[in-house]
Amino acid sequence: MQVAIKRAYDPADPKDGYRVLVDRIWPRGIKKDDAAIDQWLKEVAPSTKLRTWFGHDPAKWKEFKKRYKDELKDNEAWEELQALAKEKKKVTLVYGAKDEEHNQAAVLEELLVGDVR
Repeated sequence: MQVAIKRAYDPADPKDGYRVLVDRIWPRGIKKDDAAIDQWLKEVAPSTKLRTWFGHDPAKWKEFKKRYKDELKDNEAWEELQALAKEKKKVTLVYGAKDEEHNQAAVLEELLVGDVR
């Protein structure tokens, strides 16, 4: 299983494999045709309440990860993402956040393949 993460604003590459958008909201300024998204799993993204609380503040990262992992329990979209990661040769989790280290895709990647960061 190969899992990678990539910003939605970075150009798509055939090496990305199966591209899954893991944001609840479509990234601003990105046309759907240009994004090369194979699947949009918006329900795997953090809840609006959690996303708003976090605000991409690195000081809240540890608590965000804990709360987000709790949200993923019994989440059908999370189960679907796990199945995709096992089924596809490579999955790239696409996200819109500016912070490349502190975002939901990093948490999902960690859960799927272990702590690689």
